[in-house]
Amino acid sequence: MFVLIWATLLFCMKYGSTVTGASLETRRACQGAYCITLSDGIIRAEAGLCVVIPCSFTTSTYFYPKSVDWFKCGRYQQRCQESDIVFSSDSSKVQSGFIGRVKQLELDINQNNCSIIINDLTASDSGYYQLRVNGFNDYWNPERFQYSAKTAVSVKDLTQKPSLMVPPLTEGQQTTLICTAPGLCSGSAPEFTWTRREGGQNESIITGKIKTENLSAFEQRHSSTLTFTPAAEHHGNNVTCRVSFTGGMITEETVMLNVNYVKEVQVSVNTPVTEGETLNLTCSVESFPPFLLTWTKLSDQSIQNGTETDLNNETSTIQENQTETYLQQGIGEVTFSLANVTAKDSGLYVCTAKHLNHTLMRDVEVQVRYLKTPVITGNTSLAKEDTLNLTCSVESFPPSLITWTFLGSDTELQSDTGSSTLIIRQMTTENSGRYICIAKYLNSTVAVYADVSVTWFPSIFKNSGCEIQSQVLTCVCLSEGFPLPTIKWPLLNGHTQYSVITTVTNHTVNSTITLTVKEHSNTSAECVSSNENGEVTESLSIHSNMSQKGADRLKNVSWLEVIIAFFLGLLLSAVLCFLGKKCKRKKQGDSENLEKTLELVTSQEDPLIDAGQAAEDDHTYDQEVTEGGEAAAEEKPAQDLDGGPNDVQYASIDFSALKKRTVKKQETTETEYAEIKIEVKEQSENHNETKGELLEDKEEEVTIKEDEETKDDVPEEEEGEDVAIYSTVMDR
Repeated sequence: MFVLIWATLLFCMKYGSTVTGASLETRRACQGAYCITLSDGIIRAEAGLCVVIPCSFTTSTYFYPKSVDWFKCGRYQQRCQESDIVFSSDSSKVQSGFIGRVKQLELDINQNNCSIIINDLTASDSGYYQLRVNGFNDYWNPERFQYSAKTAVSVKDLTQKPSLMVPPLTEGQQTTLICTAPGLCSGSAPEFTWTRREGGQNESIITGKIKTENLSAFEQRHSSTLTFTPAAEHHGNNVTCRVSFTGGMITEETVMLNVNYVKEVQVSVNTPVTEGETLNLTCSVESFPPFLLTWTKLSDQSIQNGTETDLNNETSTIQENQTETYLQQGIGEVTFSLANVTAKDSGLYVCTAKHLNHTLMRDVEVQVRYLKTPVITGNTSLAKEDTLNLTCSVESFPPSLITWTFLGSDTELQSDTGSSTLIIRQMTTENSGRYICIAKYLNSTVAVYADVSVTWFPSIFKNSGCEIQSQVLTCVCLSEGFPLPTIKWPLLNGHTQYSVITTVTNHTVNSTITLTVKEHSNTSAECVSSNENGEVTESLSIHSNMSQKGADRLKNVSWLEVIIAFFLGLLLSAVLCFLGKKCKRKKQGDSENLEKTLELVTSQEDPLIDAGQAAEDDHTYDQEVTEGGEAAAEEKPAQDLDGGPNDVQYASIDFSALKKRTVKKQETTETEYAEIKIEVKEQSENHNETKGELLEDKEEEVTIKEDEETKDDVPEEEEGEDVAIYSTVMDR
């Protein structure tokens, strides 16, 4: 706020409305922790106007300001008295001559701003002004501090004049004169009086309209307007604007009226013009007396280039959605120069000559040749499968040819004039790279580029998982993404012995870990895949193989179940043993009966089995089993004394004679097998290395021929059928 006050003071000085010759330098005076900053030197002002006394202060840390009081007293009076108060929050303490004329610029005292403005100045306001700050201490007891430093104000007679503005006068066209009072004060409004003197004749009083503009809370502009239609006889007349302030202060300003006419307008321009050069527009006219020429610029073209138009008023040259910008005015001839022209300076420029009851105009179209830097718009960070949409545009005159290319490729992707849009659908990571926009303008080329990146968020495949076998946990995590993701295993935290194998294929990462876990029921496996685009976490299920599942089930079997299973096993073993003994007895009985019915016929002179027949039987054993339709019974070889197995071989015995009672009892031919056990003698130097030599197999074929007497009793369908029964022959 304090800066604003000083800016207000400068503004008032510029327009001669508040102070004249005031010094902007300041001085700071301190009394311990209490400091005040005031204007250095005398603040000079004029009667009838106003003056601003800039001020700021500081206090001690235990003092809290609440309000300020201003005093006016003598220069050598060290401390002003209560009767000298010119401003206070308590108006009853203020001197009567200052009531309503003094205002504090900043109402918030916590801003430490103590500046004031004094309106409706008189010569008696000259003197020295002193400040006092009212407040409380830390104990909320009222306190006040009066600074010894003072600032001086000097009020002189009013010398500033009103500002009288007279626009160009044309016969028959209504015009308005504006008279502005000096000073931007917020005090009493001044009075305005208009007078006109025709040659040496008497003055005539003209009534004007008073207008007040509030520029700020403490600044007001007072003016009066006089509207009339000038005529040729008004040329050379003097018009006076008189302003009267409170206290009898009067100031005035007088101007001479000139009513002009115009004949012809000429325009010249140095076109074409390139950006950075200087544009010169010259408008001239032959006339008497001189007239006013005005250069303006229209935002849109509304008049054909090089035409001269006679219009009734200036507003008819501006169509809808158009604005007119004032550039320059002159008398007789006016040249508008614009250095370092840019593209914004292109447009329609109009020279207007106003005179009497018509307006003459001459316009010219100016095109500034220029080239701006190409601009690329659009999203350059895309996800996989997104659509790339980049637009390259360039402002230039004449228009530029825009071409899209891809770095590393000579193929032209897109081409257009002024603006070109490149669209690529279903972007992949291979589409990432630099896309170049080339603008060709006249004999120059400008290029810009955009780096496009296709992001691929990491994802974990569903076939990722874990398997545990014999307390060895193996987990596999498959993830894809771009840039290539990194796989982390939170499960490895706290483990010191493990192995991690990572393989990469295109944009897929395969990470496999192996570690030992004693109790996997409490083990949870997580796979974390991340890249610069994001992170994804997947909980992996743990599967056990069959052996591990069986081991786990055994762990869950209770001791009671084990005892029950043990006794059930004993009971089952006893039952099987009983059944085995019973079957054995029955088998022995059947064997005794069979021995009684069979007669084995053997002879040394006519052996039943020769060497060749024995060898042949070895090769035909499998065939005989197949033809008989019965499977051979196998027994586990017995162990010899040395622990080696006994080989089992079979011999074929032909029964040529069966007793009649035996044959009659059998409806079909039966084949039985007898085992021939051969001992295998083993020779070894130590029991750990057992290499046995197989003894020569001995086979004996016993052929029992049928009794001729009994053969006759056998039915025809049974004749000729031999029953082969294999017996066990033990080699001793």
